[in-house]
This record gives sequence, structure tokens and C-alpha cells, in this order.
Amino acid sequence: MQAEREAFMQRALDLSFEKMRELRAAPFAAVIVKNNKIIAEGWSEVVEKHDPTAHAEINAIRKACEVSGDYKLRECEIYCSTEPCPMCLAAIYLAGISKVYYANSVRDAEEFGFGHQDIAAEIAMDRKQRIMPSIQMMDSEAYYALQEWQENYSPSGGYAD
Repeated sequence: MQAEREAFMQRALDLSFEKMRELRAAPFAAVIVKNNKIIAEGWSEVVEKHDPTAHAEINAIRKACEVSGDYKLRECEIYCSTEPCPMCLAAIYLAGISKVYYANSVRDAEEFGFGHQDIAAEIAMDRKQRIMPSIQMMDSEAYYALQEWQENYSPSGGYAD
């Protein structure tokens, strides 16, 4: 089992080097595994796609969901060349991935200018204390969309997950 895990991690590491050298992309890659088989791979395409959300983990999750035909990846594991940032970790949780393996830590990445811990600290703060203002408005009008979803469209009569 450990040898298989190391092989999956090695694939993520190989992919990070490959795409860095081929595309001059940031050296981040991820593979998603289900039943001991890689079902999706992703790498950083932030610069190439002009998309700040095109991280390796997000790209791998999108591909895995497409392949599986489901937005939940409950029986999957993800192998990441670097510990996921807050956005990617949130996506991993939302996708229902069961386990995360990573090589470089967040601190390792910070040494080279790749750091998002300030975002994690911001998210943990009360909205009123954050640097970026978050102002709620028209909440009573917006509430009706949630209510209509629950009453008419939600498969379970509640939250879709």
C-alpha cells in the first residue's frame, strides 16, 4: 500500500516538473486516485489561463468530476506536490475527497514566494475585521431564492449535499 501511495505521489511530482519545464508553469500538480487508479491529473494553469482559480488541485477536481459524472468524489484521494492552499482545501472538502497526501508543506512553498496563509488568517476573522470589506445587502430578497430551491428543486428537500 505504501509503495502504491509513493507511486501516486511520484506521478504528482513528475507532473509538476514536466509542466514547469514545458509551460513555465508554477511547479504544482495533483492526481486524484479512486480504487488505486489515477482518474484525473491537474497542474497549475493560473498564468496560462489568466485564471487565479486554476490551481492544480482545482483542475484535477474538475477533471475527476467530469470523468466520474458526479460532483462528489467520496471514494477518492488526492496527491498534491504541495500542501493545498485554503481555496484548494475548501474545494477538496466540498468534493468529498477522503484523504489528502502532499509533499512540500505550505511553509516550504512560502520560502519561494508561494504563500496564501494570509488568506487563511483573513477567512478566520470576523467579517468586520477583514481587510477586504464584506457588506451584506438585499438579504431578504435573496433569501427567497434559497427558499424556492428547497421547496421546488432540491433533490432531498434540503441542501444538495
